Amino acid sequence: MKLRVLFSGLALMATLVAAGLVIEHGLLGDWMSEAWIDRAVRDRGLQGELLYLCVAGVATALALPRHVVSFLGGYAFGVGLGTGLALIGTEIGCALSFFYARAIGRPLVSARLAARVRHVENFLAANPFWMTVLIRLIPVGNNFVTNILAGVTRVPARPFLLGSFAGYLPQTLVFALAGSGVDLGAVSRIVIAVLLFVVSGAIGTRLYRKYRHGRSLGVEVDGALEEEPSAGEGARDR
Repeated sequence: MKLRVLFSGLALMATLVAAGLVIEHGLLGDWMSEAWIDRAVRDRGLQGELLYLCVAGVATALALPRHVVSFLGGYAFGVGLGTGLALIGTEIGCALSFFYARAIGRPLVSARLAARVRHVENFLAANPFWMTVLIRLIPVGNNFVTNILAGVTRVPARPFLLGSFAGYLPQTLVFALAGSGVDLGAVSRIVIAVLLFVVSGAIGTRLYRKYRHGRSLGVEVDGALEEEPSAGEGARDR
């Protein structure tokens, strides 16, 4: 194995391990929390907005679930501005992890996760923008893993990132609404957010089933959406 390939793979693996430790042990907890929002972001004007964007982007790139970023965006800035800033922050994190994987992770990840990379590449290849929108709309899968896998494929960056931005919007709005202080009452806010989430997920699932044209993101996703995997697919993934 060439030293460059080995170094790239080890660097990516170290990053993934570090991201897992950060999430598992809550090392971002003091930053991405309501207490931190109250202390450092809320009522700080442009400074608070920029700080939120920076931390949200890095946190998402390190695998923090995007619904946490969206909830705190709504909590800090309300539904409108909170949705917009959370969407931008999540997109920053998506781009960071995508380009990081593309820059140093392609040789190792392509070899170690060949089946999953193949599923993602085949799924996105025909129409990267719209198929990325579908991936972001379906209520299963892992945002961070999708970014990494897409980064090591040959899928063009621009349609993937634009499709992610569009596909992120519905669920970002849902969780920003849940976190906001909009004057609907806590129960009403949660009920509306849940209904919007269910509708968004149902639309994504329906579109996935209708337009995937025999392509698959893997048996895990198809199983979660109650789809029958393609013949032989399960054996290849094991």
